[in-house]
Amino acid sequence: MTAPSPSAPGLSRQQAKTLALASLGGALEFYDFVVFVFFAGTMGALFFPADMPEWMRLVQTFGIFAAGYLARPLGGVLMAHFGDLSGRKRMFLLSILLMAVPTLLMGLLPTYAQAGVLAPILLLVLRILQGAAIGGEAPGAWVFVSEHVSPRHRNLACGSLSLGLLAGILLGSLVARAVNAMLDEAQLMAWGWRLPFLVGGVFGLLAMRLRRQLHETPVFAELQEQRALSAELPLKAVVRDHPGAVALGMLLTWLLTAAVVVTILMMPTFLQGMGVSRDAALAGNALAVLAAMVANLVAGALADRFGAGRLLALWSLLLGLAFWWFYREAQAGAYAPWHYAIAGSAAGLTAMIPAIALGGFPARVRFSGLSFSYNLAYAIAGGLTPVLLSLAMKGNPAAPAHYIIGMAVLGVALGAWVEWRDRRKPTH
Repeated sequence: MTAPSPSAPGLSRQQAKTLALASLGGALEFYDFVVFVFFAGTMGALFFPADMPEWMRLVQTFGIFAAGYLARPLGGVLMAHFGDLSGRKRMFLLSILLMAVPTLLMGLLPTYAQAGVLAPILLLVLRILQGAAIGGEAPGAWVFVSEHVSPRHRNLACGSLSLGLLAGILLGSLVARAVNAMLDEAQLMAWGWRLPFLVGGVFGLLAMRLRRQLHETPVFAELQEQRALSAELPLKAVVRDHPGAVALGMLLTWLLTAAVVVTILMMPTFLQGMGVSRDAALAGNALAVLAAMVANLVAGALADRFGAGRLLALWSLLLGLAFWWFYREAQAGAYAPWHYAIAGSAAGLTAMIPAIALGGFPARVRFSGLSFSYNLAYAIAGGLTPVLLSLAMKGNPAAPAHYIIGMAVLGVALGAWVEWRDRRKPTH
C-alpha cells in the first residue's frame, strides 16, 4: 500500500488518520513526561532519605525533573540525525518507545527505603532517557505530519499535533487529581503513586503499535528514491548553510516557551501566590489548556488560509492583551477561570510556530534543522524562564505580565517579518 501524495487537494482519509495517530501518540508521550512533576512531593518523600529537609528533597526531585530538559538537545539532535538519513518513521517509533519503557519502569522502581541510594540513581537514569525521547518527539512529529500533507495544510497539521501535546499535559493534570481524590495519603505513598506511571507506560506501548500503521513520509521516500539524502553530517549542513533559519527557529521557540511554560505550566503556582485556592487555580488551568487546544486548530486553519505570518502577529497580539488583562484582574482579587481560558487560547500560536520554523530548512536536513533550533532554544528559555521569573517577582509582582508583553511584541515583529518575506517570494 502506498502513502497518499501530500500534494493532493484537501486532507485524504489516510492523511487525517496520520494526524490523529500522531496527535494521540504525542499526547501520551507528553503525559509520560509531565506526570512526574504532578507527583514531585510524593516522589521526593519516597526516593530520598526521610531525615532530609523538605526543601532539599524538593530541590533534588526537581533537579531530577530538570535533568530531562538537559537531555533534550542531545537526544533531539541524535534522533534528528538518523531521521534525516534513515527515515522519519523509524525515529517517530523510537521516540515513543524511549518514553514508554522508562515510564513503565518508573512505576516498578524500588524506593529509597527498599534500595537506598540506588533508587534515586535509577530514577535519574530513567528521567534522562525520557528527556532524550521528548527531544526527538516534538520536532520529529511536526516534521512527520507536515510532510504528509500539502504545504497549504502545514499549519493545520502542526496545530493538530500541538493540540495532542497540550492534551498530554491536561491528561497528566487530570490523572493526578483523580489519583489524589480516590486514595488517602497512606495508599498513595504505599502503591498509588505507581499507577500513573504504569498506566502511562502501557498506553505508550499501545500508541507505538498504532504508530506502526503509519507510512514513511512521501517527502522522505522521494528523497530516498532520488538518492538526494544529505551526503554529509546533517547538523553540519544546517549550521553552515542555514544560520538564518536556525536563528528564526530559536526566536520562535522562545515565543513558544513564553506561551506554554508561563501561561499554561507556571500560572497555577503564580495564582496560588496571589491567594487563589489550589482547586480554583487548577480548574482555570484545565480550561486554559482546553482553550489552547481548540485555538491550535482554529489558528492553524486560518493560517493556512490567510498566511502564517499574519496569524502569528495577530495571535501574538492576543497573547499580550489577554494575558495582561487576566493577570491584572487576578492581582486585583478578581480571578475568574474564564479569564484564564481566554489567556490560554493565545497559546494557539503554537500552531504557526513549528510550521514557520521547519519551512526554513530543505527537506534533506529539515528534521535536524528544526530539532537543533527548537531543542537548544527550549533548553535555554524553558530552563531559565521559571527561575528568572520567580526571582524577578520578589521585587516586581507583575514580572510575568511584563515578560509576556515583551514576548508578544517579539511575536508581532516575527509575524510581520514572515509576512513580508512570504510576499517577496516569487509565485509560479
